[in-house]
Amino acid sequence: MSPSGSGDSEQAPCGPAGLLIDTHCHLDAAEFASDRDAVYAAALAAGLGRIVVPAVTVDNCQAVKSICHRYPGCFPAYGIHPLYVGQADEADLAHLRHLLHHERPLAVGEIGLDFHIPEADRQRQEFFFLEQLKLAREFDLPVLLHVRRAVDAVLKGLRRIRVGGGIAHAFNGSRQQADEFIRLGLHLGFGGSLTYDGSRRIRQLAATLPLASIVLETDAPGIPPAWRAGQRNAPAELAQIARELAQLRGISERELLLAVRKNCRQLFGDI
Repeated sequence: MSPSGSGDSEQAPCGPAGLLIDTHCHLDAAEFASDRDAVYAAALAAGLGRIVVPAVTVDNCQAVKSICHRYPGCFPAYGIHPLYVGQADEADLAHLRHLLHHERPLAVGEIGLDFHIPEADRQRQEFFFLEQLKLAREFDLPVLLHVRRAVDAVLKGLRRIRVGGGIAHAFNGSRQQADEFIRLGLHLGFGGSLTYDGSRRIRQLAATLPLASIVLETDAPGIPPAWRAGQRNAPAELAQIARELAQLRGISERELLLAVRKNCRQLFGDI
């Protein structure tokens, strides 16, 4: 991996292994507090080349920034997660704007909508989502989108406020919804969920969507793959997730990784 904003480091893996990019990993999470160095070392050993680390609150941005300075090859995204808007206010949006202007993270995220919880304040979520889309548009940054049980509402927001690309993280919608994200210039993130035999819709989408629309992610420590069901997920698991996706698509692992790296560079630039 290499530091954010710098050239390749001596640690950077060469060949196919170095092509692995985790586009969504909460490496700053408390679940990694006791062994974060070992988790990062295992990711290197598994062949990860880059890790995108999204924030969930404005206060959390500093922790994400510190993680990305500490671990070469990690890149920050700054944003307010929909499940944390209850503790946010408009001053946080002003602070976020300041961070985007002065620090230029890789993306605005994790932002979006989450209607899974019945008591969620949808109106408040939508306000913060739309305001952060405006910031992404203003600073010409891609977005990392949380879309749980809210795909159509997220798409509505994207039609209203166009941004220059992004990722529908942990996508679990229909083919029609996937096609609409693609039409709007978004990529779709696939991770541990595709490794479960019962995840038929996700596996079908991962196997048949245009390869140019797909990126890989772990969402670690969440969404563990089948072989770690009920346990903590980690970025090192992306290597086996990629192998399973390649098998689903009937292509070589190298072909998959080259295509996904191209997709990430289209989205994020030369990271």
